[in-house]
Amino acid sequence: MTTTTAQDQIRETVTANDVVLFMKGTKSMPQCGFSSRVAGVLNYMGVDFVDVNVLADAEIRQGIKDFSDWPTIPQLYVKGEFVGGCDIVTEMTLSGELDQLFEAKGIGYSKEAADKIREANA
Repeated sequence: MTTTTAQDQIRETVTANDVVLFMKGTKSMPQCGFSSRVAGVLNYMGVDFVDVNVLADAEIRQGIKDFSDWPTIPQLYVKGEFVGGCDIVTEMTLSGELDQLFEAKGIGYSKEAADKIREANA
C-alpha cells in the first residue's frame, strides 16, 4: 500500500526535523512563487530547515495534502506541527507570530532579519 509509505515518510520527516518545508523545488532553487516566498523568509531569517521537493515525488506531493488536510503547497512544519502555507507564514512573519512560535519551540532565527522584513513591509 503506497499511500501508507508516503504518509510514514512524511511523518518521519516532520518528526525527525525541527523545521520542514514541503515545497515545489528546493530552498536553493524554488519552482514556484509561493514556495520561493516561504523559503526566502526562512533563509533570510537564518532558520535551519529541511526542504522536501514535492515535484520529485508524486506520492509525497499528494500525500502531504492528505497528511495535513491542506490543499496547497508549500507547507511549513515546526516541531512536527503544521503551521500553514504561504499566506499564513507571510501573515505570521509580518505580525511577529512566527518569531513567537520559533521562540516557544526553541528554533534559532535572526530577530534582526525578522524585524527588517517587517520594516520593509510596513
